[in-house]
Amino acid sequence: MATPTRARGYPPVQGEHALIVEVVPGLAIERVADLALRAVPAVEPGILFVERQFGVLEVHARELGAVERAGRAILAGLRASAADQLKPTILFCDVITDVTDRQGVIINRGGSMVIPGDTLLVCEMTPALFAAVAANEAERAAPGVTLVDVSMIGVAGRIYMSGRTDDVLRAQQAIAAVLGAVEGREHG
Repeated sequence: MATPTRARGYPPVQGEHALIVEVVPGLAIERVADLALRAVPAVEPGILFVERQFGVLEVHARELGAVERAGRAILAGLRASAADQLKPTILFCDVITDVTDRQGVIINRGGSMVIPGDTLLVCEMTPALFAAVAANEAERAAPGVTLVDVSMIGVAGRIYMSGRTDDVLRAQQAIAAVLGAVEGREHG
């Protein structure tokens, strides 16, 4: 998980468990951070980001229980429950086969890249933070895919993944399954 521009914190490393919280209005994330970090000093803040409408906090720890306790502390402090979260909605998802070299040039932005001839998966969802969850599950289901880009902050989250067509299709199915299994309230 790369830290976005202007984000503060320490990114998680492989093997750690993470909790990502997104709130509206954006500055309310400062209260969320206070609740989590005071209740469970063992969690490490990975991202604290306030953008136009939303605030995002990511905390992580090696011990799953620490991350779960931080989540419970946040919910208790906000007098909320997990059922109060918005259920994720896939706004758009498409698979583009046999990417051309020119497509690759306009898609590639950094580290991981789509290679000409690869199949490309593009997927957009709300709330944005679910892009991180979806990308993680897609990589687990299809380890052969390349995560080209993931954006989890803003109005919508976006994922770009590439690889062999069968891997990309497996990743797409994993995204639909993990997001479909999330409980929460419908967008209003």
